[in-house]
Amino acid sequence: MRYAQRVNQLPPYLFAELERKIAEKRAAGVDVISLGIGDPDIPTFRAVVEEMQRQVARADTHQYPSNRGRAVFRQAVASFYERRFGVTLDPETEVFPLLGGKEGIAHVCWSMLDPGDVSLAADPGYPVYTSGPLLAGAEPVLMPLLAENAFQPDLESIPIDVRVRANLLFCNYPNNPTGAVIEDDFFERLARFGLDNDIPIVHDSAYSELTFDGHVAGSFLAAPGAREAGVEMFSLSKSWNMTGWRIGAAVGNAEMLSQLWKLKTNVDSGQFDAIQMAAVRALNEGDGFVREMCEVYRRRRDLLIEALAGVGIDVPPPRGTIYVWVPVPDGHTSVSFAELVLEQAGVVVSPGSSYGPNGEGYVRMSLTLPDDRLREAVGRIEQHLRVPA
Repeated sequence: MRYAQRVNQLPPYLFAELERKIAEKRAAGVDVISLGIGDPDIPTFRAVVEEMQRQVARADTHQYPSNRGRAVFRQAVASFYERRFGVTLDPETEVFPLLGGKEGIAHVCWSMLDPGDVSLAADPGYPVYTSGPLLAGAEPVLMPLLAENAFQPDLESIPIDVRVRANLLFCNYPNNPTGAVIEDDFFERLARFGLDNDIPIVHDSAYSELTFDGHVAGSFLAAPGAREAGVEMFSLSKSWNMTGWRIGAAVGNAEMLSQLWKLKTNVDSGQFDAIQMAAVRALNEGDGFVREMCEVYRRRRDLLIEALAGVGIDVPPPRGTIYVWVPVPDGHTSVSFAELVLEQAGVVVSPGSSYGPNGEGYVRMSLTLPDDRLREAVGRIEQHLRVPA
């Protein structure tokens, strides 16, 4: 058989590789603890599950949904944005349902990029920011995220010839994998950069509700000019513990969303109506649940950072996301340290280099496992990995 080059050119997907390594070790009898994949371990908010059960029993949810989504879902997203961010959205034209944020990121590449185009992507960053453009025949160009720049891209350093060819720019805050948050005028500068250079912006807002130590994340769309400059990908996966439900929304620029709708009417049949209705319940009633999850992750963050300090690895506490971005000890690469942790402690972490060249020198550790298993992982790290002073 001959296979499509667009797929052959893709590197192995990071989390698929992690799952393979975990399966191999467990098959060999090793009690592996994974800090590698950010999949919440606590069940979805009970009221959301109950709502889903009710909606599945309704006959009017059993037929094909509309790609535009139910009006009540679009209104719930718009109301959430008004209440949470002070952003007013037209639910008819500026809210569009997604089958999760990952799908939305890939599909917006198909709807916006042609072969030969450039797509600017944060480095380190979520792997789909580069694989999505590759599948569209475009060229991903990386924007370094460096600690000395607060893990923000230096927009002004992007060469003019790259700007001319670019037709998308991807970034996300609170940031995966670094945990960085925005506390300055970056979103305003980002919107202005997109408008001045005719580069549509896609801000991935997967972790907006998971913040700590008094930080409250803002929306890119709240910045002046942002709704003209691009869209924001909003997801219920991480903040509402709904990763498996595959529900989110693209919000913002109406023309970009119209183009995305045109694409999606040809490649999928929309989001199951029952899931949309359950998501409405989450958005309308889930604020308390989200606050509880923030406290859970803050406690786990502090536990992990204290353990790392105990073995000689100092990490500034992240103020957002469900990850800790850990510098590897001297003498190690991201991969060699991840291998050491796996072999010596039976703990899986994600090599930073898997998120892009500028992730080298770090590993990402996830906080999405039960407290007792996190304490076990911490104990193993303390036992096996003490770093010489």
